[in-house]
Amino acid sequence: MTIRVGILGYGNLGRGVECALKQNPDMELAAVFTRRDPQSVKILTEGVRVYHADEAEKMADQIDVMILCGGSATDLPVQTPHFAKYFNVVDSFDTHAKIPEHFQAVDEAAKEGGHVAMISVGWDPGMFSVNRLYAECVLPEGSNYTFWGKGVSQGHSDAIRRVKGVKDARQYTIPVEAALEAVRSGSNPELTTREKHTRECFVVAEEGADLARIEQEIKTMPNYFADYDTTVHFITEEELQRDHAGIPHGGFVIRSGKTGWEKEHNHVIEYSLKLDSNPEFTSSILVAYARAAVRMAAEGQKGCKTVFDVAPAYLSPKTGEELRKEML
Repeated sequence: MTIRVGILGYGNLGRGVECALKQNPDMELAAVFTRRDPQSVKILTEGVRVYHADEAEKMADQIDVMILCGGSATDLPVQTPHFAKYFNVVDSFDTHAKIPEHFQAVDEAAKEGGHVAMISVGWDPGMFSVNRLYAECVLPEGSNYTFWGKGVSQGHSDAIRRVKGVKDARQYTIPVEAALEAVRSGSNPELTTREKHTRECFVVAEEGADLARIEQEIKTMPNYFADYDTTVHFITEEELQRDHAGIPHGGFVIRSGKTGWEKEHNHVIEYSLKLDSNPEFTSSILVAYARAAVRMAAEGQKGCKTVFDVAPAYLSPKTGEELRKEML
């Protein structure tokens, strides 16, 4: 069976999903939905139509899973519960502090619609979450550390762009090297949020905007910047395009723990990512979990799920026999 995929939102993430589907022969793009004028959106896949987002519900019987490619700040809290009533859905909601309430809203809607809704799928939350869980289970005596960057955070950049007077922006998350080395040494340091990362923002302001207010609003934004040393640079649109057009990212999940009767032996588990394109990598994860959502729904499962609920075999197009032979 070929899995029919819908994409809601055709920005960097939506384009990335379209590219990822090309590499997954058991899946195909069925339709793209946008809040813009569909005539203005040109996609890469020949023969696939672009529709207005308002038309999506009428096509519920033509789509096995809808991948939601909106932002976490204002799009997904509304879109995911809404569309979970009509489709199996996958989103990349990444505001960690608000995941429990997002889960609750989506779970209610997905159960009402009889669908599987997969939330907070990406590399963090997502792949990093799985690695934190595995490492903590293997080394219960120890500490988890997560470092992001250096790279462009799409969610944080999007949050800045929503500040009044901001025309465009890029935000870089940068690990503090001394903190990273202290963790890798196995010394289990206690580090505050501020000691682990800095945040650097490059902002194009609208003409006549109050730069001091914009800077203050960014630096005090809860869940995004308030807990970090944040630097704001105001630059021109030309400088942004010239120097900050790419969307690289990466990061590290490290578990430092002890084993032995007297906890005499130290162990360090490290999982790292180095990404040329943050949205394309995130999109590739969304597509794998979209496959899992369809399989779980076919088994009769319903409600909201996270990466913790998905067995690795559900992510792969290979059979259990193939996986045991080739990868175990």
